Amino acid sequence: MGTLKRRDGFEGEQLISLPESVWKNAIKINPVLGQLYITHIGYFPRAAFHYRDREKGCIDNILIYCTHGKGWYSIDDRTFKVGMNEYVIIPATELPLRYGSDDENPWSIYWVHFTGKDMAAFNQGFNIGLYDGPRHIHRNEKGIQLWNTMFQCLKMGFGKDNLGKANLHLYHFLATFLFPDKTPREQEQSRDRINETILYMQQHLTVALTVEELAQLVELSPSHFSTLFKKTTGMSPLNYFIHLKLQQACLLLYTTDMKIKQVGVAIGYDDPYHFSRLFKKSMHVSPEHYRGMRRKDHGGMDCLVL
Repeated sequence: MGTLKRRDGFEGEQLISLPESVWKNAIKINPVLGQLYITHIGYFPRAAFHYRDREKGCIDNILIYCTHGKGWYSIDDRTFKVGMNEYVIIPATELPLRYGSDDENPWSIYWVHFTGKDMAAFNQGFNIGLYDGPRHIHRNEKGIQLWNTMFQCLKMGFGKDNLGKANLHLYHFLATFLFPDKTPREQEQSRDRINETILYMQQHLTVALTVEELAQLVELSPSHFSTLFKKTTGMSPLNYFIHLKLQQACLLLYTTDMKIKQVGVAIGYDDPYHFSRLFKKSMHVSPEHYRGMRRKDHGGMDCLVL
């Protein structure tokens, strides 16, 4: 890599490393802090010849947010390029880890090392994988503000209040990357996709649809589709589909004299016992009881409202 490569020492840089003893003492006083906390935090503007070689990996998660220029990182034998308005969260690993700036267009980066009580569970829970690669993000002004707040807290010293405040802001800081605000156009596209899915569900109530089929319909991965659908509607795709089916069953029970078995078949359940159990579980009364209440009082019981 040559002799010019360096770990830090860039004009305008900001850098704080927290001794392990600081957090050990703080966690003794307040064990909650041990769930997730900052170990190193920094900002390198136009970090020409920045390079770091970690032969044994890193025990912390590393978030790198590139605001200008370009850089790269490699894990074992896989290399990824990082550009402006991209970020990466590299999970803790024992594999060789290297990263650095582009020689011709060096990156400017905000970065944070963080760890906690069970980082394997944290990374699994938030779908942070070793080879995910960088992700695009629109100018994350909120994230930068939170980074500055964390840095200023720690710059004022490692007292209990400063550590606690920086620690709580870390959660919000990470959230701005893991759950970024969408642009109006992206929000509109998301709504259109979910509305298209719901319309398709309504037109296929007799079919046993799968998440994979619904995701393919709107050209998304099953995991991304499920996350987007639940964020938009508050329910998983399949639970929403079941509620649509039962909403239709309510309507048929309320407005027709179809037999219970026929109502079940009309919404895709050939087994009347399965239909009755599912209906009772959701409506807290059997289909027969629901229909009886309708006949007693036409204004009596509402259908499911989504």
